[in-house]
Amino acid sequence: MEFIRITNLEDPLFKQMYQLMKDVFPKEEVLAFDLWKEPLEDPSIRVFVAVHQGKVVGATEYRYYEDFNVAMTDFTIIGEAGLGAGPFLAEKRLEDLHELASANEKKLFGMFAEIYDPYQVEHHSFGGVKPMDPYVRREVLAHLGYKRIDFTYVHPSWNNDGEAVKGLDLCFLPMEKGTTDLPTPLVVEFLRRYYTVLPNKPESWLSMIEDLQSKSRIALLPF
Repeated sequence: MEFIRITNLEDPLFKQMYQLMKDVFPKEEVLAFDLWKEPLEDPSIRVFVAVHQGKVVGATEYRYYEDFNVAMTDFTIIGEAGLGAGPFLAEKRLEDLHELASANEKKLFGMFAEIYDPYQVEHHSFGGVKPMDPYVRREVLAHLGYKRIDFTYVHPSWNNDGEAVKGLDLCFLPMEKGTTDLPTPLVVEFLRRYYTVLPNKPESWLSMIEDLQSKSRIALLPF
């Protein structure tokens, strides 16, 4: 299996990956095809696919913030079960992130990710791929060491229509064992940076940020 970075909208591998995204994710979570041009060309956004026998069988997008010394996994897609695409992507992504942090003369602090709450989103089929089932994914993330950040999470729709997307948790994978909470300013500033690209923020998102600002630390909880 190969771990290949995509930096061009015209790359045939991207077309395969985009079809996977449409098959797996709800439509409000998928950025329009043409709007991918700038993200793919942005050196800070890393889009990789897992390729098996010439076919895209998985994909992941993530980024590393040098000033925060944290990463964010935008998404992970497993297109076929039984090939080990999930562990392969997780391992290669973490290797890359440790290299980026080392080049920044730091040790990676941790990584954010969004995860569907299966008790709220059972109606999503996620392409019928069992490893993408929210129950399975939460168990996988738990085994990897991710923790749920203790607040009610919403995010702006990627349609940029001002709608709030619910049914997800924001979680965090600390690199240092025994980490039980995070400084809330890190969470707030990360979310502001991450969603700068979407100017139409729903009121519930703004209220969520305001509420977070009233706290100094925020707990990390098991799933």
